[in-house]
Amino acid sequence: MSYRAPVKDLLFCVTELAGLDKVAQIPGFEDAGVDTAAAVIEECGKFNEGVTAPLNWSGDQDHGSWDNGVVKTSPGFKEAYKQLAEGGWQGLHQPTDFGGQGLPKTIGAACIEILVGSNLSFSLCAMLTGGAIEALLTAGSDELKTRYIPKMITGEWTGTMNLTEPQAGSDLALVRSKAVKQDDGTYRISGQKIFITYGEHDMSENIVHLVLARTPDAPEGVKGISLFVVPKFLVNADGSLGKRNDVYCASIEEKLGIKASPTAVLVYGDNKGDVGEGAIGYIVGEENRGLEYMFVMMNAARYDVGMQGIGLSERAYQKAVAYARDRVQSRPVDGSQPGSAAIIHHPDVKRMLMTMRALTEGGRAMALVGAAAYDFAHHHPDAAVAKQNQAFYEFLVPLIKGYGTENSVEVSSLGVQVHGGMGFIEETGAAQYYRDARILPIYEGTTAIQANDLVGRKTARDGGATAKAIAAQIADLEGTLAARESAASQTMAKRLKAAREAFLQVVDFVVANVKSNPNAVFAGSVPYLFLTSTLVSGWQMARALIVAEDKLKAGEDVEFMTAKIATARFFGDHILPRTASLRDTILEGGESVTAMPVDLF
Repeated sequence: MSYRAPVKDLLFCVTELAGLDKVAQIPGFEDAGVDTAAAVIEECGKFNEGVTAPLNWSGDQDHGSWDNGVVKTSPGFKEAYKQLAEGGWQGLHQPTDFGGQGLPKTIGAACIEILVGSNLSFSLCAMLTGGAIEALLTAGSDELKTRYIPKMITGEWTGTMNLTEPQAGSDLALVRSKAVKQDDGTYRISGQKIFITYGEHDMSENIVHLVLARTPDAPEGVKGISLFVVPKFLVNADGSLGKRNDVYCASIEEKLGIKASPTAVLVYGDNKGDVGEGAIGYIVGEENRGLEYMFVMMNAARYDVGMQGIGLSERAYQKAVAYARDRVQSRPVDGSQPGSAAIIHHPDVKRMLMTMRALTEGGRAMALVGAAAYDFAHHHPDAAVAKQNQAFYEFLVPLIKGYGTENSVEVSSLGVQVHGGMGFIEETGAAQYYRDARILPIYEGTTAIQANDLVGRKTARDGGATAKAIAAQIADLEGTLAARESAASQTMAKRLKAAREAFLQVVDFVVANVKSNPNAVFAGSVPYLFLTSTLVSGWQMARALIVAEDKLKAGEDVEFMTAKIATARFFGDHILPRTASLRDTILEGGESVTAMPVDLF
């Protein structure tokens, strides 16, 4: 079946939950109201349905090639990227000062979901380019910004993030790539980087690598890492491309999923270019502050990877629904049909489809509310409002990344299950989503890294203040739900209250024990991330329930509002109760995690 962008639900989340009307009151966003959002999101849907989505399956089958350092992408990718660039999609929420359209992240994030849902492998190039732009905007000199950002916004050049080395995965303190300063202020870079997404390809004229490396006198550990711009081709003073730099693609990886995305091994300083030995690089910001700057790019990427999980979940859900409508098998247990019926009539198939739908819509709602918080944090003129939203957004990032990606594995696995034996056969396409999803909880920081961030930086550091402020907002909503007439709202109030209380118990446990018994706390860090994400997603689904009930009563968009109410009810009845077992695991299960001596494993 063909991918259909979830335009209606994206607009519902952006307008009714994220509060686009308030975002549009921020100076600079006055033209980014509902009409603009609808026009942009609908056009984004049309573009990706027609251009990128048809390349998803073919890219999985013919995922390009490597030959002596030259990478050719999957057939159709180069042409599709040209159309994406010409359409201005790369610069959607980038600043107008450098040629972007200056739209809020609230709208841009909705378009990210559509792009990744249509073709995850293809989307990664644009995602990393956006992260590189954000890092340069934050820490780059005026010269670097002027030289590189406009071309990346137009899509003529693309960007990468070069962190990982064979000995340095999540532990970037082990980075050993070298950067030696030259008399002209440039640096000569040498070393090897692995797992570099779109590190080499044929879709753009130039590739702007952001590379972590150490200067000779740098201190050990993360405090001795610097960040450099290392272009594939040097850029002349007039902006034209010059000599080929000394960066070479030694190979691309054969992977479980996202096969059409070239994952490169890059070698710097092997005298493979036209500049002599050592790639020429340009310092970003100050020496030894590279990891600080790179975290800007990483946080942007982490949010975007969360959106990848949500977009992939949507596509897996659509695929499963289409199959369940067509596949005829067995008589319904209630006798509602005399003979065999489409499997979508069977209760357990409905349960699986509703789980897929509820997890996807809950994650989407949380992520788009997070996007609005980002807009307030970065653009609101009131410093107090900006600070409050920055804390909220930073709290949400590990949830969006961790929950969105872990859910994509669950959702795509359920998609295979709905297909039955045919789901295990590649030609149906369901397996591709499962394979593609499996990387998402790993790259840009594993789920455990997101969970440790949630425990340490986002909960313990402020004594649980941000977490409890969120809980207070949820408590207010419980009162609103309980006062409504519908059974669905009253039941949701009860479920939300139980989840919130479980959450607060865990927050108190984390704050009280993180220093005195860190193993007990961090043994439950991933369950804590799941509990918190489930609660926050449930909070947004409860808000959606209220809106949908009121609009249904007014006769607005009856089918959509009916479905939204049903999905919110399912989330309350089937997803929110997961928080109770997660709480028990965290509060009581830490010792059993660490009790086994390591030599007995």
